[in-house]
Amino acid sequence: MKNLVASFSKQLNEAISIGEKALLSPSQNNIKNVLICGLGGSGIGGSIVSELVALSATVPISVSKGYFIPSFVNEHTLVIISSYSGNTEETLNCMQQAMDKKAKIVGVTSGGKVLEICKAKKFDCIIVPGEMPPRACLGYSLTQLFFILNFHKIIGDTFKNELQNAIKLIDLEETNIIEDAKLIAQKINGKTPVIYATTYNEGVMIRFRQQLNENAKMLCWHQIIPEMNHNELVGWREKNDNLAVLIFRDKQEYERNNFRIEINKETISKYTSNITEIYSKGDSAIERAIYFIHLGDWISVILAEMRGFDANEIAVINQLKSALSKF
Repeated sequence: MKNLVASFSKQLNEAISIGEKALLSPSQNNIKNVLICGLGGSGIGGSIVSELVALSATVPISVSKGYFIPSFVNEHTLVIISSYSGNTEETLNCMQQAMDKKAKIVGVTSGGKVLEICKAKKFDCIIVPGEMPPRACLGYSLTQLFFILNFHKIIGDTFKNELQNAIKLIDLEETNIIEDAKLIAQKINGKTPVIYATTYNEGVMIRFRQQLNENAKMLCWHQIIPEMNHNELVGWREKNDNLAVLIFRDKQEYERNNFRIEINKETISKYTSNITEIYSKGDSAIERAIYFIHLGDWISVILAEMRGFDANEIAVINQLKSALSKF
């Protein structure tokens, strides 16, 4: 897993090449909305991309992480089926429903049943390299989503330069990122991380939370500002130094959110002394998201080592899938 994290920039470069060569076909109907279906490491790209393009996309973009699709899906919907293995049962269920509703379907997968269906039905499908843990392949799936949305004229093409700049950024900062990750991992080792960020960064924070869950075998939670100012902030009432607060920040953040963060720090510091602020780097939202993703991935694998766990091991998930296969 550590080697896979270290090769993230190479994966992004390869993913861009795959996206540029992808053979896609236009929809026969006007696209009025988009639904991205996927779970876990395959689905988190949808959450991240939908937030990154929320202020520029020409149509609404939703994400489905379950067995069913929304009722609005029809022949005017672009449905992106993202399943790294191609065999995710929830996503396959959504794919069948999208087919029943005659939506425009595009697959992103390394193989499995998704690829089989796409070939049989002549659906567009972008094939990414296989035989890796899905959570280690975010660069592949996330990048293809940008290319698919761009092909269907839902977003512009500035993402291409921004992805290239993000690759340069993490390559340039790699040594610093690893050192920062070690320091942060030390601060939260043996504690319960409480992760805060602002609107449009939630997908990136969910990714970090999931990486702590799967790689470091840790429970944690996240909340988003300003929403948590309307509820969770009231829950800080008891001193608990077993909680480690991580606040992910952007210097380009909306000024009122930055002001809120300062007030939050004053409140939270009364109940835990373990508060760490982490600032992003990069000129664009995509660069800053990639920076945070890479930093979070490093924190998770370093914590796995500190805690004596194999970052690759997911035995309990495999047991669940085995039980479901017999249901």
